[in-house]
Amino acid sequence: MKRSSILATLAASFALSVTGATTASAETLRQAMTSAYNHSGLLEQNRALLRAADEDVAQAAAALMPVVNWSSFARRDFSIGTGTPATHSMNVSLNAQITLYDGGANKLALEAAKESVLATRQSLISVEQQVLFTAVEAFMNLIREAETVALRENNLRVIKEELRAAQDRFDVGEITKTDVALAEARLAASESALAAARGNLAAAKAVYREAVGKRAGELSAPKALPSMPANADAAAAIALRTHPEIKRLQHDIKAADLNVARIEKSYEPKVTLGGSLSYTNTLNSTLDQKGGSLSLNASGPIYSGGQIPSLIRKTKAQRDAARSGLHLARHQIERQVYSAYALLDVARASRVASEQQIRAAQVAFRGIREEATLGSRTTLDVLNAENELLDARAAEISAITDEYVAAYRLLAQMGRLTVDVLNLPVQKYDPTTYYNLVKDAPAAKTPQGQALDRVLKSLGKN
Repeated sequence: MKRSSILATLAASFALSVTGATTASAETLRQAMTSAYNHSGLLEQNRALLRAADEDVAQAAAALMPVVNWSSFARRDFSIGTGTPATHSMNVSLNAQITLYDGGANKLALEAAKESVLATRQSLISVEQQVLFTAVEAFMNLIREAETVALRENNLRVIKEELRAAQDRFDVGEITKTDVALAEARLAASESALAAARGNLAAAKAVYREAVGKRAGELSAPKALPSMPANADAAAAIALRTHPEIKRLQHDIKAADLNVARIEKSYEPKVTLGGSLSYTNTLNSTLDQKGGSLSLNASGPIYSGGQIPSLIRKTKAQRDAARSGLHLARHQIERQVYSAYALLDVARASRVASEQQIRAAQVAFRGIREEATLGSRTTLDVLNAENELLDARAAEISAITDEYVAAYRLLAQMGRLTVDVLNLPVQKYDPTTYYNLVKDAPAAKTPQGQALDRVLKSLGKN
């Protein structure tokens, strides 16, 4: 093959788009995040945990309400060897009890349960951010690996052409066997790099399927980065106000304070009102026994063996631990924001440097190609220049991927990587729907209880 045809092949190879043509049906990053949100088992798991926390509120509310129970029995009394006839009796009774005074312990327990629900909601937001960021990483890494495979395939084609040209020139005595061996070694290295790139692509597809919930099709690279704060200080200020982990810990502290107050109420007397109705029928008697009772009961601790003081100390220690956790979380989140912003700056600088490297490598490649046509450069020189341009393009692909991942990582560290902030077209999960149905501890046969059954059925949980 003539050198001019080889150079034309090299030039044409770089005229091809690395990413390939994008079809109208190509999936966007927003669509991938939407699919991840809609298909996440992790989100479903934590939504169930939130519903369990809602039920704690219902149970605490039930403690403020009267409790009504029924009981019944049937009995046969008989004697042996006396000739006394057996007697049969039946009893039905109804018992009710309500707490009139407990120092406010039950109300404090209810308020603590509500704070725990709010904390669990923030945990759900943290999981939502985790799911969306994992989808972003999987999407961008898959694009990077696909483009890397395209680059490696193009590089392999060019090296094959160079090897054939080297073999032709060796056959006519223009070059030595050493030149052919160098081309063969470069071909083997290119095949190895392509195999590794294809392996990485297969692994990226598997990660994508796990993160997004479906197989990867044609992907459309994002066109613009999300809006970012002007500097790291502004990002940190937003994070300290809006990050779900900080909000969760704040609610945990409030719940801990309420639990301390609740345990301290254990020294207060407890007053309950009870009542009962009963009906007893003896079959051998013409008299039915009907009656009832009404009682007012009061009780309180005198000596508990040190249990109550121990519980008070324990809940105070848990409250102090929650406060320290909030202090640590503030510093940790602030550090993570500054680190994420620095990674974003590094990625931006790497992308700009890669663009400059590509421009310089293109100029060098064109110059060496022209010099080769004049006989002042060898085919190996052209091949080396092509490799430098290949490396520059690969570096640019990685830099662009890193920039997008860093940008969304920063959003997550700020607490703003949510479907609400991103305005994703999803069927949003409303955490208040279930809570509003159960917070008053409805009975099963009430309209509210029936509405709750319908919600559970729609969730596929009943």
